[in-house]
Amino acid sequence: MDKGLQSEGKMIDVQQMIERNKNKKSFGERIERIIPFFLLLCAAVSVLTTVGILFTLLRESIGFFSNVSLVDFYTGTSWSPWSGEYGVAPLIGGTLLITLIATLVAVPLGLMSAIFLSEYANDKVRRVIKPVLEVLAGIPTVVYGYFALTFITPMFQSFIPDLGIFNALSGGFVVGIMIIPMVASLSEDAMNSVPNALREGAYGLGATKLEVVFKVVLPAALSGIIASIVLAISRAIGETMIVTIAAGATPNLTFNPTESIQTMTAFIVQAATGDTTFGSTIYYSLYAVGMTLFVFTLAMNLIAQYISRKFREEY
Repeated sequence: MDKGLQSEGKMIDVQQMIERNKNKKSFGERIERIIPFFLLLCAAVSVLTTVGILFTLLRESIGFFSNVSLVDFYTGTSWSPWSGEYGVAPLIGGTLLITLIATLVAVPLGLMSAIFLSEYANDKVRRVIKPVLEVLAGIPTVVYGYFALTFITPMFQSFIPDLGIFNALSGGFVVGIMIIPMVASLSEDAMNSVPNALREGAYGLGATKLEVVFKVVLPAALSGIIASIVLAISRAIGETMIVTIAAGATPNLTFNPTESIQTMTAFIVQAATGDTTFGSTIYYSLYAVGMTLFVFTLAMNLIAQYISRKFREEY
């Protein structure tokens, strides 16, 4: 009789264990069904945010272009909204000038930093230099702006006597310093993804270290390097506080880096913080300039994706 009770108790335990496993399995299946929906929701939030921004820019820009001709806006060479002149060319020219200077600073320094960290530095040196380099990306841009105004500009004035306090050269130079970590970090990741077998094969053929870097590693990582440069340029186009503080607020259609200029983002800051009446043409011009800036940034991102696909190497 005791044996019968024991066997019955074991059967009950087995049944309970089976029930617990079924409950766990059903709970796990519910989680498996929920997770994809949650991930889809997260992705949808990003897409809907972009769509919402684009819708707002388009809606308000239509209000602006109902008062100002689209042709006059993009072909006019005088920008003075408070005087009724809405030619955006000086703002576009100032933005491109800052971006060009920043690119000339960031690409050589960032690329050389990436080469050193990827191909020459040992682990101890890399663990010290890379975090210090990436700290540049965490410094507030307003600090960069005052650094350009109070340090870089006086330094440049020591050998460029006619350089004004507000100028494109200082602003572009510091914007270039700011985007160095983006070029360096993404380019280093691209170089690190190159298989060591390619390097070893080049060494086996008698190539030097420098030849391996410039004839093997860089061509193999070209898609990632170019994408990092394009993304850094896109970041420079959208920079606000540095150019607002250091480059001035003079919308000149000039490519002289020693003169004061104004970028699209700097105008947005100026108008948004100034005496701009809601619903006025000047108010709507903020969205027209913002839409132009959005198109520039979107174009740079599309170029980066195209280059990455076209020049990608698969190993």
